[in-house]
Amino acid sequence: MPPQATNRAKSGHALVLEDLCAGYQRIPVVRDLKLEVHAGEVVALLGPNGAGKTTTLETIAGLNQPLSGQVKVSGEDVAGVPAHLLARRGLALVPEGRALFPGLTVREHLRLAGRRHGSHEEELLEMLPELRKCLHRKAGLLSGGEQQMLAIGRALVTEPRLLLVDEMSLGLAPVIVERLLPILRRVADERGTSVLFVEQHVALALEISDRAYVLSHGRIALDGAAAELRERRELLASSYLGAAAAA
Repeated sequence: MPPQATNRAKSGHALVLEDLCAGYQRIPVVRDLKLEVHAGEVVALLGPNGAGKTTTLETIAGLNQPLSGQVKVSGEDVAGVPAHLLARRGLALVPEGRALFPGLTVREHLRLAGRRHGSHEEELLEMLPELRKCLHRKAGLLSGGEQQMLAIGRALVTEPRLLLVDEMSLGLAPVIVERLLPILRRVADERGTSVLFVEQHVALALEISDRAYVLSHGRIALDGAAAELRERRELLASSYLGAAAAA
């Protein structure tokens, strides 16, 4: 079971969203978001399709300009800072769809991503041993699970302080998801990396998380400790319908 989030609060905040509004062509998709991730904490961002989860991650990562509000990373407001500058400050995004280069090998992906951070390949392969057997294979020839592992490895080789992961389980069989999601828990526990991830497998997400937020129609419908939300299935289900009951 994950350590309680309150034990990590003393280490400060890796991420704070204050009244964040974001969308496209000045049309808001998410509104007045208040969200925080403590240092070394794993936080799940849950909700039905179209709730605004990907928009939120893209805005934090600098791929989408916020309409209003604040995005604080390690205490600094970075709202509107371009993605490449945020990456240099220790933020990494594993996007939905993985965004791999089909013609590059696994090793080439890792070395390209880690060229500014020294050689951490061996350390990474100890955490993701299944990548070792396919170092010389091109990404386009990997299985879905191997591709997702590579996408995570490419992000981790940059030694991020804050890791954002969008739909890690997309297109994967449940048995593969059960092997992949715990990697996020290990990243936080062994590296001290803060993790915010979007996931549709709610039960598994709550198993590895310290806390969770549920987005519905662009707003936070429910939030709390993962252990508590696992015990309140009816409230969790109702929040997916945008009608969370009062606690």
